[in-house]
Amino acid sequence: MPKHKANILIADDDADVLHTAKMFLKQEFSGVKTCQNPEDISDIIPEENIDVVLLDMNYKKGDHDGSEGIFWLENILKLDPALSVVMMTAYGEIDIAVDAIKKGAVEFVLKPWNNEKLLATILSALQLRKSKLEVEKLKGTQQHLAAGINKSFASFIGRSPVMKRVFELIDKVAVTGADVLILGENGTGKELVARALHNKSLRKDQAFIKVDLGAISESLFESELFGHVKGAFTDAKEDRPGSFELASEGTLFLDEIGNLSKALQVKLLTVLQNREVKRVGANAYKPINIRLISATNMPVYDMVAHKTFRQDLLYRINTVEIQIPPLRDRKEDIPLLIDYFLQVYSKKYKKDNIKANKSALRKLQHYPWPGNVRELQHAVERAVILGEDSQLSDTDFLVTPAHDSKKPSKPVTLDEMEEKTIREAMNHHSGNMSRAARELGITRATLYRKLEKYGI
Repeated sequence: MPKHKANILIADDDADVLHTAKMFLKQEFSGVKTCQNPEDISDIIPEENIDVVLLDMNYKKGDHDGSEGIFWLENILKLDPALSVVMMTAYGEIDIAVDAIKKGAVEFVLKPWNNEKLLATILSALQLRKSKLEVEKLKGTQQHLAAGINKSFASFIGRSPVMKRVFELIDKVAVTGADVLILGENGTGKELVARALHNKSLRKDQAFIKVDLGAISESLFESELFGHVKGAFTDAKEDRPGSFELASEGTLFLDEIGNLSKALQVKLLTVLQNREVKRVGANAYKPINIRLISATNMPVYDMVAHKTFRQDLLYRINTVEIQIPPLRDRKEDIPLLIDYFLQVYSKKYKKDNIKANKSALRKLQHYPWPGNVRELQHAVERAVILGEDSQLSDTDFLVTPAHDSKKPSKPVTLDEMEEKTIREAMNHHSGNMSRAARELGITRATLYRKLEKYGI
């Protein structure tokens, strides 16, 4: 049974060469095709989903200048730029083979070849093919995300003075490439700011990689951020680049950076200072070129004072700092946001032209919104789903305005009571999860799960 799932094409005018190569390679690879006439190559590659091509340098008898091999190499790469092409050449044609590498070939082998050398060359070419395809997939994903960023940025709207200052800062900082630290409570739109910074930067056509540091265990931190090599640990079944490598030339967004332990802060600081990473299990370092954007809802300056967050790391990540105001400090933006979300969810749930009446707007503007824009978004979505009229009233929105807090209310479920208590604790401690967890008598991990559960 073949050891490697890959399709190899051997193109040579010598029938003996084709036979010998095929007999050897079919023991190693799941698909091996041969081609004696190079004009058939363009048909075989798409039909057989070829990964690596072994291409002879010369086809016409008496020709040794390699021009035909170069010609077919260029045609193959036009057909599939991610294809790995290995040139086959005689000893006296090495200079020609080197020229072929300059034009896009990945390697060359000398005829007659050593089987082990040939196999190693093909495996290397195959790995390069996989890497190229991964990069293409990543770029395609980023282009898709970039197309959606402008739409998602539309929800990051406002006319309040505090938001205008945020927008001005984004425009000013984005093109500089400076590292940015975004501070703000949960639900204020920190990721939207990060994406806006990327989308307006000189790196906008490169990768935007988000890493939620609050969701990564300490044991997986290095593997996720720095990558690993095959066999580095039990589940490392293949080489894998980390987030730093994937984001190289683009933007790396480290969300919830305030959750890092002191030990992990040291490792992160070392990489940021040296601008190079070493995969887990590897010996060599790889240079990285990233634009770093970090975000947290934690009081990092208090944490520095209490020595739970390294001061030198804070200096490293906040060349520029952007503070996102909570929704309660920009209440004039609430009608704009409501109108936007009503349009979004009216379309999503196929309800015609849903609007909120004046009583609903008054109620929503008096509510403190401890969950900020995210909570408002969920409240509007629920109202659109459950509302029976095109005009939504205050009773369609399941929130309790501050001025109505003393009025009798209907019985609530345990989940509703728990959600309300958590919201109050988070609001009281300005989004500080550690302090809120201590007040509630639960662990940070439990609080994190409950915040996810209730969309806070």
